[in-house]
Amino acid sequence: MTQIKIIQGDITKISVDAIVNAANKTLLGGGGVDGAIHFVAGRELHDECKNLGGCNTGEAKITKGYALPAKYVIHTVGPAYGYENGDDAVLLANCYKNSLLLAQKHGLRSIAFPAISTGVFRYPKDEAAKIALTSVKDFIKENLDVFDEVYFISIDEFNHSIYENLWNQEY
Repeated sequence: MTQIKIIQGDITKISVDAIVNAANKTLLGGGGVDGAIHFVAGRELHDECKNLGGCNTGEAKITKGYALPAKYVIHTVGPAYGYENGDDAVLLANCYKNSLLLAQKHGLRSIAFPAISTGVFRYPKDEAAKIALTSVKDFIKENLDVFDEVYFISIDEFNHSIYENLWNQEY
């Protein structure tokens, strides 16, 4: 049975099979979680990402983790809130679903997610957390025993409390 863990901390320090990067479409690094992951992983991550041809919103691609404790990085591009012709929620849900599908395809048993799209892409944190938790819960329900652990990692207390409160109230 899959364990869901909600943790406040630094996603670049967690030892799992894969961490998810809230990337931009180029996959070549940026600010926030994306910049932190690229910084810690090292230049090799950037070099591998150059060969991936970018990534569309809602899709996911995988690379090695290099200097990260995680073996792999799954890069997904979340929606910029209010700029997706009303498809924001579907695209955000696809980020989680496609990341999980990619992890499953590669036989990975543990995965950690940041709060995708809630930084510079300005997705409302409460809404984004609900989509994240529901998407993962629904995937796990349909794919029993695929994952041992799924983490939701928040760098700050505010996001962490949103996830914890939602999980305790609705899941």
